Amino acid sequence: MLVASSPPALAEKPSESGILSMNFENDLFYDTDHDYTNGVRIAWLSSANESPDWIVQAARLFPLFSGHGHVRTGYALGQSMYTPKDITQKNPPLNDRPYAGWLYGSIDVIAETDARLDQLGLMVGIVGPSSLAESTQKFIHRVIGVAQPEGWDTQIKNELGIVLIYQRSWRQAVDKKTFAGMSYDITPHAGGALGNVFTYANTGVTLRIGRPPSLDYGPPRIQPSLPGSGFFVPDRDIDWYFFSGIDIRAVARNIFLDGNTFGGGRRIDKEPFVGDLQLGFVVIWQRVRLSYTHVLRTREFKGQSGGDNFGAMSLSASF
Repeated sequence: MLVASSPPALAEKPSESGILSMNFENDLFYDTDHDYTNGVRIAWLSSANESPDWIVQAARLFPLFSGHGHVRTGYALGQSMYTPKDITQKNPPLNDRPYAGWLYGSIDVIAETDARLDQLGLMVGIVGPSSLAESTQKFIHRVIGVAQPEGWDTQIKNELGIVLIYQRSWRQAVDKKTFAGMSYDITPHAGGALGNVFTYANTGVTLRIGRPPSLDYGPPRIQPSLPGSGFFVPDRDIDWYFFSGIDIRAVARNIFLDGNTFGGGRRIDKEPFVGDLQLGFVVIWQRVRLSYTHVLRTREFKGQSGGDNFGAMSLSASF
């Protein structure tokens, strides 16, 4: 029988430690090197109820962010890069994805209650040569001994990027009486992004099965993606689970396909709807959480030869 979830005694007192998370996403896991080809992110999440007052008050100006429950603040730095299918061409075809990079910082506020997680984030950064994506990719390719990308001179031009992102996740149902002491839960989510880099509305759901902790909403990911969180509080010495999830986005703007806001540079017609299917596992040992996710993304632009496949690893530790 499905019953509403209720956190165990250990989860009722959130960890007073901050959490450091590192993310690495790359299509190298599946022997490809195009489209969304690499993403890295490092983030720090404060302990419960130690957020600066001015940040919490600013977050509460957003009408959907309640700010109830345990409130935490996160700070992150990240870089993402995108390339066409054939990186050996100095002048890639105009009907393929443009080269593009995105270097950003973000401030995130999350509010967690027993059954819901609100996440509100502001990302500010630079798209274009100043993102350092070209030098990063060329350095990595030299290290691993693969072909150098030749078309970065055609990348999207420099542009300041600002994105406001909001996600709400609901812990809806848990069956505590599955076989071998395992349980499962279902977490629907909805949200969106607004800005000159990304503008979209999204919704989806995540299913977990295993021995998941009650206060965990999945591993953190790099946007755009299914929502996860750096936040977790273990229930046992070892928690673990497998998960699968789907996210559907209605996309109004994607600068990495639409090109620069005020003309010039390359662009290509995007698909209005994009879907992500993810499959993965999480292991939590005391204060450390390790995860791996396989992501299958549908076509993002007209004429794309196929969907996108990449792997995402994350490591989080509380201090």
